[in-house]
Amino acid sequence: MRHINFALTLLTAAVLTACGGSETGNQELKTKFSSQVSFGDSLSDVGTYNVGKVKEVGGGKFTINGDNTAKNPALTGKNWTEYMAAQFGLPAPCPAQTGLDGDASKGFSVPVVNNLSCLSYAQGGSRVTNPVGPGNKLAGSPIGQLTVPIATQVANHLARNGGKFKGDEVVLMIGGGNDALAMMGELSAYATAEGNKFFAGNLTAQLAAGATDPAAAAQAIGAAVMAESQRAGATQETIVGAAVKAAASQPGNLMVGQQGVYGPMVAKATAAAKVEGAKAGAAYVTANGAKMIAAMGTAGDEMAALAKTQVVGKGANFVVVNNLPDLGHAPASKKEGVPQALVIAMVDKFNAQLKAGVAGEAKILYVDLWAISNDQIVNPLPYGLSETGKAACGDNALGHTSLACNGSNTIAGDVSRYMFADDVHPTPFENSLIAKYVAEQMIVKGWL
Repeated sequence: MRHINFALTLLTAAVLTACGGSETGNQELKTKFSSQVSFGDSLSDVGTYNVGKVKEVGGGKFTINGDNTAKNPALTGKNWTEYMAAQFGLPAPCPAQTGLDGDASKGFSVPVVNNLSCLSYAQGGSRVTNPVGPGNKLAGSPIGQLTVPIATQVANHLARNGGKFKGDEVVLMIGGGNDALAMMGELSAYATAEGNKFFAGNLTAQLAAGATDPAAAAQAIGAAVMAESQRAGATQETIVGAAVKAAASQPGNLMVGQQGVYGPMVAKATAAAKVEGAKAGAAYVTANGAKMIAAMGTAGDEMAALAKTQVVGKGANFVVVNNLPDLGHAPASKKEGVPQALVIAMVDKFNAQLKAGVAGEAKILYVDLWAISNDQIVNPLPYGLSETGKAACGDNALGHTSLACNGSNTIAGDVSRYMFADDVHPTPFENSLIAKYVAEQMIVKGWL
């Protein structure tokens, strides 16, 4: 069943039309906000990382970047906070901080600049309170996203403004997704490491079997694998090459250097390692799943407390707190090896705790993005969505992330009304739907 109220949708459309569609606002809004302040993660980031190499390759935000409206009117390059500001008749939001703390040799080291006139504090990779989110250099990323946690984002705003909100601004908040992604990343890293470990051992044993002294050969191959693995820039291909070279140099084992001989061995080791990696991942979920769900509950509690004590408690009167959308049915959660049920449970726990934590606070509007996003996935056509199961962005300079996605590197065909830009982040069109839904809920609340 669709959760959207179509009568309210028409009312919302009327309000937006009175405001000049999605581009301009006027004085006819019930509440005229003095400014828009946003705290959160990649869903709200308007360009923290639009510098250095990221900017050079046409990226900067976590959607389909760039104004491609000449190609299709829906390809605006905007996220939901930009649409919201336009609906309120406010200036386009700008990032409160820009910079990168990554690999300088790849163009990912750019000095951090604090933009004191900008009120969009949201940063891709940010968690609720933990400073190390996905994309951070301490998480192993060469990009070096800053990932300032939402708690610190709020503290930074308060420090800039005398420790309080004015009361006539609208505050937009969303977070928690990266807390889930960080924990899922740890799970994936463990499973991958265990799979790689099995691969190395299995391949070594196969390569050494034909040598005059298999034990000595295995020792030599193992040493070569270890040395290559520790070399900067090593890949699985170079590691296999080092292993084969070491194996072929062993007495009685020259033939193993031929591709026709070692190729099937590599294939066999790869298949076996995949199975072992999956087993390791399943074991990790069994051992840690309940803890991961509980951690998401804690993050939800922290987000709620932050909104109540540090935002409303410091003078804000209009605070929109979005829950997590349906990440459990996003393309990322449907991939082989991803424990979808765990992702769903983690999101549900965060949302439940967040909702309970802000309940009863009249100055907070809790927006159920999960409900609307879940319905969009199940019933895309009424929303004008053409695809909700796969990503619009193809491979780009940063891999398969929307941070470097633009009109030149989307997949073939018309992707303008896809729901997802990459495996997690929304397209500009989906961002426009989010903004309209939030506006609808603000009407219900009596704020618009």
